[in-house]
Parts: sequence; C-alpha cells; structure tokens
Amino acid sequence: MRIRKYDVDYSRRLFLERTAQGAFATGVLAPLWPLIASGDMSKAYPDELTSVEMYTKGKVKTGDVLTASNVDAVKDLLDPITFQQIKTMGRRITVVETVKDPTLLYPMAFLETSLKNKGKAKLGADGNIVDQAGDSWLGGIPFAEPKTGEEAIANLTLSWGRHDYCQYAIRQWDISPGGDPAYQYDFVWAELQANARLDGTSFQNKKDLLRIQSVWFTSPQDVAGSSFLSTWYYDQHKYPDLYGYLPAFKRVRQFPTNQRFEPLLPGITWFLSDAWAAGDPMLTWGNYKIVGRQPMLGAVSQNWHGSRKNWEIGVHGGPKGQTFLDANFSMCPECIVLEAEPVGYPRAPVGKKRVWIDVRNQQFVAYITYDRRGEIWKSFEVGWSRYQDGSTLVKDPKGNSEWSWTYVLSHDIQANRMSRAAHTESCAGGYKSQLADNGVDVYNKYLTNQAITRLGQA
Repeated sequence: MRIRKYDVDYSRRLFLERTAQGAFATGVLAPLWPLIASGDMSKAYPDELTSVEMYTKGKVKTGDVLTASNVDAVKDLLDPITFQQIKTMGRRITVVETVKDPTLLYPMAFLETSLKNKGKAKLGADGNIVDQAGDSWLGGIPFAEPKTGEEAIANLTLSWGRHDYCQYAIRQWDISPGGDPAYQYDFVWAELQANARLDGTSFQNKKDLLRIQSVWFTSPQDVAGSSFLSTWYYDQHKYPDLYGYLPAFKRVRQFPTNQRFEPLLPGITWFLSDAWAAGDPMLTWGNYKIVGRQPMLGAVSQNWHGSRKNWEIGVHGGPKGQTFLDANFSMCPECIVLEAEPVGYPRAPVGKKRVWIDVRNQQFVAYITYDRRGEIWKSFEVGWSRYQDGSTLVKDPKGNSEWSWTYVLSHDIQANRMSRAAHTESCAGGYKSQLADNGVDVYNKYLTNQAITRLGQA
C-alpha cells in the first residue's frame, strides 16, 4: 500500500503549524505567488486541496449539488451559517471546478498592479499602509502574503471593488422569516478611489482621502431619492464622514458614527459596517488575529449570468422558494481565518467578526458577525466571478473580460431575515452598472453633498 505524503491530514498539520508559528508563506507544494505570476496555480497545492471529490473521499464531486443529504461531508469547508442554510432551510449550492488560472480571480488591471507592486507595502508607525518611502499605497494588493491580521484586513480595506471607479446597479429583496418578500429596493452603489489607485495617481490631489462612496435608492417610490454619502480618510484611525439626503426632510443631514451598525432603510439586514467584510476603517477595529488556515468552498467563479435578461439569478429555498439565490461554489485550497473586534465602537451591537480570506486573491469568501453575547448573528456572503457567460462578456478598457461581485446574501440568522441583492445590468431610474468612469465626471455627478441632494430631488 502506498502512503500518500500530501494528504488532507498533511495539509491540515501544515496549516496548523503555520498558524501557531505566525508563518505567512502561501502554497503547500510550492510558493503560491511565483505560480500566480506564471499564470497557473495548479502546482501550489496537492490534489486533496483542489479536488472536492478527493477531499471528501468521493462523497461529493464536481458537478454535484449540495443539499441536506450530503452537506455533512463538507461541513468543515463551509461557514456555520451556510451549512445551516443547506442543512435545514432548503438551500442548494452547485459545486464547480477549482480555479487554477489566477486571471479568473481578479480584474486584470488589479492583478497586474499587484504583481508589479508586490513587496512594496508596509505598515507605518501609526498603523497605516504606506509604500517603502512612506507615501500612500501604490495600488493593488498591499500584502500578498500577510504576516498579521492587520495586513490581512488591509488587503480588503484599501480597495473594495478593485477598480478606480465602480458603479453597481442593484436589485434587492428582503425576505421575511415566513419566506415572503417584505421589501424590494432598487439602488445604485458607487465607489471612487481617491488613493491606492491603479492608475498611480491621487484623485484631484486629495491625498488625505482613501475613497468616496455613495448609495442612492431609485425604487420604490416612497423611498426613491434617499441618498447617502460616505467619505473615507486615508488615515484608518479616522471615522468616515456620513451624510444622507432623505426626501421627507428635503435636506442633507450628517449621521453619527454608530449609524454604521444600523440598516439604511427598513427591512435591510446589512449595515455599512458589513460592506465587503471591511466596511469600517481598519484601525477603528482591533484585536486582529489570524486564528487559522484551512480549505473552504466559496463562490469565487462561474457566478455571472450575463446572457440572461438583466443578468438575472435564479431563486430557491426557504419556506416559499424565495430565500436564496442560486450559486456556484468551488474549492479554495487555502484560506486565512481572521477575527477582529470593534474596539472603536463601544455601543456597537457586534461583538466580533470572523472572515475567511482566499489567499489566491486575498478576497474574502465568507464573513460572519457575532453579537455581544458571543452568539452567531449574521453572514454577509458575496459571489464573485469573471464577467463571461459563454460568448457574452463585459470588457475592460484593454479588452479583457471584467471581474466583479454578482450577488450578496446577508442573513440575520437570529431573526431569520434575508437580504438578497443581485448586481444587475440596470435598475430603476435608468442607471447601469459600470466598472470605469468612462470619461464622466462621476465625482461631481454622484459623490458630493450637492450630488446626493440633486439625486434625491430627481
């Protein structure tokens, strides 16, 4: 009998050792990042970490659908809320092939910039992310192989959308515990990077800012015009300025810092704090710890349906077949497990968060929060994908197919309320999704107090 050297137990022992030692290397059979640069990650991990069939000893294989009858075989590859959704709520997830081509996990410009700037970032004396000269970060992933929890969260915080400008048309349904759609909203979410940009510039010389982000609701009629503007400082100790325009009051007002832990409108389960698992400045949280490394199943590819009208995603599960969006998951051979606490928010209802980060692109694949009692509270699951669906694709300015998020499932497991949001081609109000400014002055159009007032009155 041949004894396999690189079996699941070997990888598990290696990940435990690295966590205990604070080691930061990625890859098992070979260092990961040279293989990312070569365009093929397949040699970084043994088959047992890239094949769900080998990992589960044949109980689950690529092409299978995870249901209550077989999900126990992959329980340790899922966060606890996703496992519960499948086990008891009728959720189904299709298992697709493992991604070995790194270009499927990034926007091409972001990948190229990350490779160009690898090794040039550091944490300054004040905890902020700077280049070796002490200036603002140059763009791309700052810490390809994070040594600490602070470095791991920096990879998520500095550029949420991994483009210099993102504009998402979104259609969201908020599902009641009984399985009925209680609310339905159309809105636009826009992000403009002021620094850490891929074009190597500082937007309008605003060196003190990191990003400017706005959201405006376009449907239904009773909330249309509700608009919010969040201005982030580059200094991660500083709280963002948050302003909102509410049509009923016909004026812009400033919201307090702790408003980041409240829904923007009724029925919504996610908070600004939840955005991209890094919705607050990283130094307003603390006690960062890398508590583990492990393989996971995550929605990292084959989740865009551009050939369908308005990029529609199917729904299923829950009491009335309306609770979950269809999703494809695949093996993520190595994920960092990160925990942190909201030390800068003494009245925050969140006690801590746990984030699973895929080391191949330093993007999160699972995120859950715990309440102040230490009980699991909410999940914020995002589907990612290359924007190619057969012959249908969205191209970047250089002709490469684009990459972005495709859906969000924000599940308050304690109240059993679900917000399911789809990244759509367009939404009410005639707004379309785009991943570049396309030569438009988006700052003055969407990202100032005057802009959100104008949007609210339109």
